[in-house]
Amino acid sequence: MRHVLLIEDEPNIIEALSFIFLRDGWKVDAHSDGANAVATTVQTAPNAIILDVMLPNRSGFEILEELRSLPDYKDIPILMLTARGQTKDRDIAIARGASQYMTKPFSNAEVLKTMNALVGHAP
Repeated sequence: MRHVLLIEDEPNIIEALSFIFLRDGWKVDAHSDGANAVATTVQTAPNAIILDVMLPNRSGFEILEELRSLPDYKDIPILMLTARGQTKDRDIAIARGASQYMTKPFSNAEVLKTMNALVGHAP
């Protein structure tokens, strides 16, 4: 089963993304605190992650770097979703191992399409 972990602190975004992923047959978990995001990732064992850059208590860039250092998460699809659209932020995300980088505001359909392409369409 496709299983996504949303590491995002905006309730409206969590709600919108949860709805579209659940409707598409995904299992969805959400987490909103950067401090223990890596532990939550290991505990929930998703096969894809949507990660905000600006989170309470820890940067998404730091979380990304730590996840990529773990053998089980070095190749997992991670979509960075952020309001920070500067080229330098995109470059940092890609350099630290992001699979894709998308800026807010975003199209729900585009996020779903991107994640399905990264993970594969099979439910």
